Amino acid sequence: MMPEMSDTIARLLRIHGRVQGVYYRASTVQQAERLGVHGWVRNRADGSVEALVQGTPDAVQALIDWAHQGPARAQVERVEVSEAPAEAVPGFTQAGTV
Repeated sequence: MMPEMSDTIARLLRIHGRVQGVYYRASTVQQAERLGVHGWVRNRADGSVEALVQGTPDAVQALIDWAHQGPARAQVERVEVSEAPAEAVPGFTQAGTV
């Protein structure tokens, strides 16, 4: 269940490094579901991964913290985080490359 929109924050993440082909998107979906956050994750044509993460401040921060490491085979160089408008997005999905 999505938290009330007034209790929800949203962040757009850009994850750089060796983050494609290492199960990063699928692992992000698993972490998001575990934390109860909503949004999506997708590969970018430049080799980065982008994610829209929204939920309670604590849950969003927990996913941001996890994103700095990612799954075992990932080598994260940096994570850029910016504010984003919260939207009524059900669940957390893996989207196609843009």
